Amino acid sequence: MIEGRHGLATGYKRLRDKASVFNRDQRGAAAIEFAFVVPILLCMYLMTMEISQGIEANKKLGRAGTLVGDLVTQQDAITSSEVDGILQIGDSLLQPYNRSMPVITVTAINVQRNTETRALTGRVSWSRRMTDGKFAPVSAIEVDVPEFLRVEGTFVIRVDAALNYKPVLLHAAEGSALGIGAAFDHLSMGETYYMRPRRSTTIPCIGC
Repeated sequence: MIEGRHGLATGYKRLRDKASVFNRDQRGAAAIEFAFVVPILLCMYLMTMEISQGIEANKKLGRAGTLVGDLVTQQDAITSSEVDGILQIGDSLLQPYNRSMPVITVTAINVQRNTETRALTGRVSWSRRMTDGKFAPVSAIEVDVPEFLRVEGTFVIRVDAALNYKPVLLHAAEGSALGIGAAFDHLSMGETYYMRPRRSTTIPCIGC
């Protein structure tokens, strides 16, 4: 019985000594800490890169909208093919953030007084839109105009630029979202600009 107790005590002492040695052994601690920290740092880096690309894409979308409006308002008259060419220029400005095609709409607005309500409204003179690289007129009669632009008898050009931005790291080569990235598959961006004609009071469009 005494020998059994002695053997148990000896075994316990050996186990305690090994545990003590294990606690004092710092070999491999840096590797374990590295394995925990690296995924977090990598995720932070990739998120920072995606956010910066998204901000830059939004800036380019704004530049595309202002460029389209600037080129249109410099004309005293324009044709539908010329409007389409200007819209293509705005599209090319978004390179290389064109994983999704932008939607750019140019609308010419006459600010007139409604004969029934006597309120100033924006009556559409002509409008064209580029969607997925294709061009078509937009059938609209009235559009909203900011209050500070509601001056009776004036002419306004409105440009709407929209983009469903697709984060590059969340997409496979064929463009499908990966894993939880499906929740962020499309980040909607949109900008609206109002400009007045520079060389004439109105800008008629032939064929629009």
